[in-house]
Amino acid sequence: MSGAVLHWSIVLAQLLLAFGMACAAYRVLRGPRAQDRVLGLDTLYVTTAILLLTYGIRTGTTLYFEAALVIALLGFVGTAAMAKFLMRGEVIE
Repeated sequence: MSGAVLHWSIVLAQLLLAFGMACAAYRVLRGPRAQDRVLGLDTLYVTTAILLLTYGIRTGTTLYFEAALVIALLGFVGTAAMAKFLMRGEVIE
């Protein structure tokens, strides 16, 4: 019983995360300002990392956990660089 509940809750979480990724992709493509697009990209990488984590739980392999960690680290650095560029006009001083 608990195995079936875990399986269906992970499937539901993956579907909702995919919907969240679609909404974030829409914001990236149709954002009226650059700040909206940066926020959409930030949301996109976070939901991608969480989707990889749920897929790793579903399959039972640790490779997806490492990939999610790499995506989270690169996404954070990218978001910080884009925010600095939007505030100051340059990334490296």
